[in-house]
Amino acid sequence: MKEEVFEILFQYREVSASNDEPLRAIKGHSVEIKLNVKRPYISLSIRPAYPASPRAREALEPDSNELRKLEVPRNA
Repeated sequence: MKEEVFEILFQYREVSASNDEPLRAIKGHSVEIKLNVKRPYISLSIRPAYPASPRAREALEPDSNELRKLEVPRNA
């Protein structure tokens, strides 16, 4: 069983992530998101957003930088 898994992974290695391209399989794909801005709003969506604490922002920074480096978030 183990050898069969390795064989399949090797056969389809172009879609697998690597250290150089961690998001290789999904690069180039985009998803269009349309936000609903018409009433009635969902009650939670009209509440003001609360900023993350400095500690939480610091913890998220490496992930945010990695996603920007990989050009995952893009403006429409």
